Amino acid sequence: MRVARFSHNDTISYGIVDDGELVVLAGDPLFAGFDTTGERVALGAVTLLAPVIPRSKIVCVGRNYRDHAAELGNDVPAEPLLFFKPNTAVIGPGDAIVLPPQSERVDFEGELAAVIGRVAKNVPAERALEYVFGYTIGNDVTARDLQRSDGQWSRAKGFDTFCPLGPAIETEFDPTAAARLTTRRNGETVQSAPLTDMIFSVADIIAYASAAFTLLPGDVVLTGTPAGVGPITAGDTVDVEIEGLGTLRNVARAPGEG
Repeated sequence: MRVARFSHNDTISYGIVDDGELVVLAGDPLFAGFDTTGERVALGAVTLLAPVIPRSKIVCVGRNYRDHAAELGNDVPAEPLLFFKPNTAVIGPGDAIVLPPQSERVDFEGELAAVIGRVAKNVPAERALEYVFGYTIGNDVTARDLQRSDGQWSRAKGFDTFCPLGPAIETEFDPTAAARLTTRRNGETVQSAPLTDMIFSVADIIAYASAAFTLLPGDVVLTGTPAGVGPITAGDTVDVEIEGLGTLRNVARAPGEG
């Protein structure tokens, strides 16, 4: 099942994608289930929004692909390297990544995102995927120069617009299958790797994170990026595609641009 969050006639709703249409849901399926209103809306008539706005947090994993750790000159971590993004960083498909004036180097990082569906605390890895509502695509946008100069990652990873998510949540996606993640900058492929190249699996990450802090419904877990990250400048288009999940597209712009 593919679930989208969308705007139509000045109203924000959730719907199940069905053959070019959206079956409108009565509420947020994370909390209200899948009861429908009986209404159907054409996909072409709506504006897709970020499929989830985390009420609590976005948990991210650094250096979860060996080739990405190597390209930045870093060692592979022995355990998942966790950090957070604020929920104010989230934008949806088609929204603009705003390049902050504080940074001279902003990078794209295409990633698989897992959306938590149940309260998770001290979850064993063998049961961790039971706590996932579904999967979508993320872009862990990073001010690379500030990441290096600050000595920690909160500002570099947390600017407004630095967490594009979308286009929808797929509840039946299998993160253990060899689906390929591909990122394109202005149509040129810059990242391409199977999700099976992750060092720590989605289940490993959820188990590790939930041993430290409680994961709540609507929390998003970004699972790391493969090699090929690079800078974006105003006007660049970034497409992150994952087989089975679709394509997330965003355009970079300078502050103040429309």
